[in-house]
Amino acid sequence: MFAHDMLEASCGQVSIDDVEGPVLRLLVAYTYTLQAPQLPDMAAQLPSAADKYGLSALKAACERQLISQLAVETAAATAVTAVRHSCPDATRAAVAFIKDHLQVMATRGWADAVLEYPQEVIEVSSMVGGPPAEDSLPTATGGGSTPNSDSQPHSGHSRTPAAAAPPTSARHTPPPDDAAVSRFRSLSEEERGRRLRERGHAAVVRLLLSAASDPNARDQWGQTPLHWAAWNGQAEAAAALLQAGADRGVRTNKGNTALDIARRYNHQEIVRMLTQS
Repeated sequence: MFAHDMLEASCGQVSIDDVEGPVLRLLVAYTYTLQAPQLPDMAAQLPSAADKYGLSALKAACERQLISQLAVETAAATAVTAVRHSCPDATRAAVAFIKDHLQVMATRGWADAVLEYPQEVIEVSSMVGGPPAEDSLPTATGGGSTPNSDSQPHSGHSRTPAAAAPPTSARHTPPPDDAAVSRFRSLSEEERGRRLRERGHAAVVRLLLSAASDPNARDQWGQTPLHWAAWNGQAEAAAALLQAGADRGVRTNKGNTALDIARRYNHQEIVRMLTQS
C-alpha cells in the first residue's frame, strides 16, 4: 500500500473500516505467527480480509476449511463466499455439493443469500444448472506469482501462472445471463464501475460490460478496470475490457499506464495484449 498507487502511499496511514475486530485480530496475529487457531470458527469471515491484504496462504487455508465444513444449511453461504473472493476449489466443491443436495435451494441460507448477494447467487445457479464445474467456473488468469506472494500488492483476487491456462481465445465463453445483466444494469453507474474494477472473474466483467458499464471508469487514484486487471494478472478480464473499448493509454494519478503495471509484475500475457497494435 505504501509503495504503489494507493491512497495510503500519499497520506502515510492505513485506515481499516471494513474488517471486524476479531477478524482483524486474527489477521494481524497470522501475519506475525503464520498460525490461525480460530480458523474453523472464522473461515467464512476471513477470505475477504486475506484477499485484501494479500495473505494468499491464509486464504487457501480458509478455502480448505470451508470445503471441510460444507453442509446443507451452509452450502449457499459457502458458495457465495467462494465466488465473491475468487476461491476456485471452494466454488467447485460448493457447486458439486449443491448439485448433489438440491434441497440447499429450499433452505433459509439460500433465501438469505438471494436477498444479500443476488449477483453471486445467479452465478452459482448458473454453474449448478450449467456444464461441468471445471468448464463453467470463471478463471482469473495471470502470472507473476512468487514463493513470497503474501508480500505482493494485491487488490483481492487470486493469481495463477499464465502458462497454466490455455489461450484466452480458446476458452469457452458462455453468453451473458439476461437476469444477471438486468440486475447489474439496475445498479448505479458508480457501483457498476467499482465492481468492474474490483471483480476479477472474466465472466462477471463480461456481465458488467453487457450491462453498459464504463470500461474506463476511474477510481480516486485514477485507476481504470484495465489497470486493476493488469495489476492482478487477469488476462481474460483484460481481453474483455479491451474488446469493450478500454483505453490502454489512460494513466493513473502517478502516471502509470496499464502496460507499465503489467510489466512491473511480469504479467506477460497482458503485456502482449497491450503492445499489440
